[in-house]
Amino acid sequence: MSTPLTRRIVEEYVSAAQALPAAPASAARRRAAIEALQSAGLPSTREENWRYANLRPLERLRFTPAPATTPPPAAELAAPTAGFARYVFIDGVLAPALSAALDASGAQVTRLAGGSEAHAAGATEAQDSSSPGDGPRVAGGDQRLALLNQAFAPDGIRIHLPSGSAAASGSAAASGGVAASGDVPVRIELLFLASADSQSGASYPRVELRLDPGARLELIERHLSAGTSASFVNSAATVELARGARLQHYRLQDLNGRSIFFDTLAASLAQEASYRLHGINTGAQSARSTLAVRLAGEHAVLSMGIASLGDGQQVEDTYAVVEHAAVHGRTEQTFRGIAAGRARVACNARIVVARNASGTDSHQSLRGLLAGPEAEIDVRPQLEIYTDEVKCSHGATAGKLDESVLFYLLSRGLSRATAERLLKWAFLADVVGKIPLPELRRQIEARLAGQLRDERLLELL
Repeated sequence: MSTPLTRRIVEEYVSAAQALPAAPASAARRRAAIEALQSAGLPSTREENWRYANLRPLERLRFTPAPATTPPPAAELAAPTAGFARYVFIDGVLAPALSAALDASGAQVTRLAGGSEAHAAGATEAQDSSSPGDGPRVAGGDQRLALLNQAFAPDGIRIHLPSGSAAASGSAAASGGVAASGDVPVRIELLFLASADSQSGASYPRVELRLDPGARLELIERHLSAGTSASFVNSAATVELARGARLQHYRLQDLNGRSIFFDTLAASLAQEASYRLHGINTGAQSARSTLAVRLAGEHAVLSMGIASLGDGQQVEDTYAVVEHAAVHGRTEQTFRGIAAGRARVACNARIVVARNASGTDSHQSLRGLLAGPEAEIDVRPQLEIYTDEVKCSHGATAGKLDESVLFYLLSRGLSRATAERLLKWAFLADVVGKIPLPELRRQIEARLAGQLRDERLLELL
């Protein structure tokens, strides 16, 4: 579907193609991605799954990768999370001087720029999910902005955990790894910093993750701003979990209030694999996350908890589609959103149970809280069930703070401001309280306290 915007993207690609590295995608795959995007067209708010997103900024952006920039001094970065090997990217390009040595964490960690072409992850998204060898795909998962990433991304990271891979030990732990233990997962932190202005170029974070049978990983993925520039970030991640693999994935988006953020994640879970996804969205002027997960093997387990906070004129939009394609899969989806000022916070969550996926156990809980007279909350749970013998439930609520509970707290001597803050924290506890890393949970609570203007909690933290 050719439009003036897609034609401009193609023109920018043609101008930049010679300067793009041979990896993370070959020239042929880059061209295929651009052609697929040109054919499918960019999303539009006329489409049901995009009607909550703010797509207007796309008309004003530059899509070629941002020019190289000088990394900030290491002293300006927050310390790495204890026990995690950190890799830092500036506008989507690895900063080796700020990062752990490749493979230091016990995983096979490789830089995509200059490396071999991606195996299956991120391959042609235009194909159907049943096609062999095309990486994680989900029926109904919209991958068009991931095509944009595939066409332009200058760098990225591939993380592969072989079966039985051990965490780093001894002195390696002191430099970013973790102590070896039979029950301790490999731990990696990815820090993506956006520094370029959107008029000079875009940032394309790219993550390709594969866990072999029985492998365990804890992954922190942060998206932050380095400065005050109005950046354009288009991130793409693919996740493949083999039989019995377990992944704890923390995704934190806290860009400055002038930035634009689009994100696409596609994941595939094999038999008895477990994927626990924790997402916290507080930043950017306009943000959209597209999450597509396929439970391809029997007894696969997905736990997805998302918290989104918007203030001012922010737009925070999440679209999540989960496909149960095998028997006895389990999914738990939890979304909590708070909109203040004139912000708009939305979550459209869809679960599809295939004909051969009997024994599926799926639960959705989507709740939104209005904290401003001009704010807007949109929550939409969807269930598509094509078989019997399933246990599926969903629920959604959107509204203001419960006046009866608020009155009770006021009657016990609390000020109205204190009572409202307590109720907001209780509202977010279903997501934040389930983050098992104490240090990370405290960091998230401090950020949320700032967003909620809770000075008292900030002092305590």
